[in-house]
Amino acid sequence: MKYLYLAAIYLFSATPTMAVDIENATVRLPLPGKTLSAGYFSIRNTDTQDKVLVAVSSPQFGLVELHQHVMKNGMMQMLSVDAITVAAGQTVHLQPGGLHLMLFRPVKPLVLDEPVNLTLQWADGSQQQVTATVTRIPAK
Repeated sequence: MKYLYLAAIYLFSATPTMAVDIENATVRLPLPGKTLSAGYFSIRNTDTQDKVLVAVSSPQFGLVELHQHVMKNGMMQMLSVDAITVAAGQTVHLQPGGLHLMLFRPVKPLVLDEPVNLTLQWADGSQQQVTATVTRIPAK
């Protein structure tokens, strides 16, 4: 009976492993005089089931939204999206000109190379903590 009890405690206390790897997380330093920022990273789904990112938040910003650039009537537009699906075994890249984060209302000015804490909310109810680094917008 003792072993059954210990096994039950183990099963209910074991933390499931996150089958999603986040790589190269960055948040861009805003343009001079601006506060709006963008965030990018790669999401690698190592699970056998699709994963759906439904929200991102940060204590360092008042609002974080999922966005996508799309071509509409010959013009590139940025649109908010409700979710980002990462198929089983696949990788989705949040990058300039495509899917990305928009970060609004920073609590304080961003500083180059400082960490930005992000909480990813998945459709299954799980959360994932990610630390991004503030980087410069690359010169063209």
